[in-house]
Amino acid sequence: MTPANHPDAALRTGRLLSASPRQVFAAFEQADQLARWWGPSGFNNSFERFEFRPGGRWVFVMHGPGGADYPNECVFRVVEPDTRIVIEHVVAPWFTLTVTLTARGEQTHLGWVQAFDSPEAAATLRPVCEPANEQNLDRLQALLAGQCS
Repeated sequence: MTPANHPDAALRTGRLLSASPRQVFAAFEQADQLARWWGPSGFNNSFERFEFRPGGRWVFVMHGPGGADYPNECVFRVVEPDTRIVIEHVVAPWFTLTVTLTARGEQTHLGWVQAFDSPEAAATLRPVCEPANEQNLDRLQALLAGQCS
């Protein structure tokens, strides 16, 4: 079964950002920007490989505030400029993140759907991922506010 068959297998959030879809997309597309905001509060990143295109690999280490390192590997499945990005996290825990960008006047609604293998996997990771995803979007919002001001 796919996560689409199980609505409870996905964690969802969204944010209305004071930036254009182009600016939000650029925060994903440009490795130097993405490295500045990706991850929960207190984390920073080292990118080993960043191929922002369909089928491209993204290999990086998230460095936690306590000194722990978290290796990650992803594949960009869909890259539609200013509209949609689908990222498959190909190491444990497996998930697919779908980010959608929708213009709303001078703002952009960012949709964020993190789909896991099963409702059980989503339930297990929900206590960590939901606050981490919100912190991730807080950091993106702060980066965009700095760019737009």
